[in-house]
Amino acid sequence: MRFGLTKVTPSRGGLWNPMEEMVQMQDMLNNMFKERSFGEKWSETGILAPLVDVKDEGSDILVTTDLPGVEKSDVDLDVSDNLMTISAKRSTRSEENEEGYLRRERTYSSFSRTITLPESVTTEGAKAKLEDGVLTVTLPKLQIEERKKILIE
Repeated sequence: MRFGLTKVTPSRGGLWNPMEEMVQMQDMLNNMFKERSFGEKWSETGILAPLVDVKDEGSDILVTTDLPGVEKSDVDLDVSDNLMTISAKRSTRSEENEEGYLRRERTYSSFSRTITLPESVTTEGAKAKLEDGVLTVTLPKLQIEERKKILIE
């Protein structure tokens, strides 16, 4: 037996076939990524979940996400305690005249993402800005009043 060229596989009782093993490995990888892929989940629901950056800046929480092609009037922000939901809708239209053909295409997509913030926040004094497809939201942390000591009589 030559090393690396043939191998007896106890379960099959035959010679090792490197091409068969490569095909099996490819199938395993495809199945693994199919189960973990966001792309397939996005296409099933039709809703994209944008990636979000959350940063603690002392007295504020800064949330940043990319929403390319979205107008600020199409974005909804909902905040409750330490949960924030960002949702948006986007539509594009294009027309093209080419050698007597007229083509019109429309695309509609929606984005939605609910994130858990590291601390409770308030909407009082909150700021949101959508510039060049980047949404930046600054949320002041909820200030918990100082605990007062109760004297026992």
